[in-house]
Amino acid sequence: MNNANIKLFVQREDQLKVIPNNPYISGNKWRKLKYNIFQAQKENKKTLLSFGGAYSNHIHALAATGKAFNFKTIGIIRGEPHFPLNPTLQFAQNQGMHLEYISRQIYRQKSDPTFIDSLRQKHGDFYLIPEGGTNQLAIKGCAEIVQDLPFDYICCPVGTGGTLAGIITSLQPHQKAIGFSSLKGDFLTQEVQQLLSQKQGKIYSNWHIDNTYHFGGYARHTPKLINFINDFKQHHHIQLEPLYTGKMFYGIFDLLKQNYFPEGSTIIAIHTGGLQGLDGFQERFGHLIK
Repeated sequence: MNNANIKLFVQREDQLKVIPNNPYISGNKWRKLKYNIFQAQKENKKTLLSFGGAYSNHIHALAATGKAFNFKTIGIIRGEPHFPLNPTLQFAQNQGMHLEYISRQIYRQKSDPTFIDSLRQKHGDFYLIPEGGTNQLAIKGCAEIVQDLPFDYICCPVGTGGTLAGIITSLQPHQKAIGFSSLKGDFLTQEVQQLLSQKQGKIYSNWHIDNTYHFGGYARHTPKLINFINDFKQHHHIQLEPLYTGKMFYGIFDLLKQNYFPEGSTIIAIHTGGLQGLDGFQERFGHLIK
């Protein structure tokens, strides 16, 4: 795209293929899981356990990755079970993941050591991966997203902040990162700052999170967003989804209209994947995405 000599490139993480003929392990979810898998192997763990909602891209990716790397997987799912299973959880179960449902109130204890110990007593020893896959090993993996390409701005969707944090750690001083939050509120800036603070001796200031384009909050959408996603596919032949990538690209295009980016800027937009979520979205809301 050229607008006031601005160039916009799309980095297709959704087309990243880790294992031949396995389309389920790709995007930023693999970047987050990569070094966690290596660490679990190093520790001789046999089981991976993590947390997520009923339509979690992370749970979907963990189930597929665990199977591919010969791990047992356990998904602790927020909320009550509903049958038949939605496409995300059905896929996870088909991959061999054991699904355990807990109330939303108990789910808030997902980081509490006492609660984690109770899970170990119940399920035995496991390698714990946080909700969304975000930890320091995930940041290490997401740092590899930044290619050796000249750019001024790099943009990515933000859910838990791990992908953005990894990207930030690989920036050159003249480069800036913009995260587009899929959640309502401004708390994600603090979350990313906390992740970055664990990188001792380094201060990162060339980034920010735009909280303007959440369209009502996580998993929320409006007709304007759906129309944008459908038009984007028609004109650019790239599929987006309404939880993350659709909101980011809408935000980028809106900022372009506002002449936010300096003339001559080169922008890279990271398509983080997450397209598996379209099946669940269409099931809930009808076939809005063309």
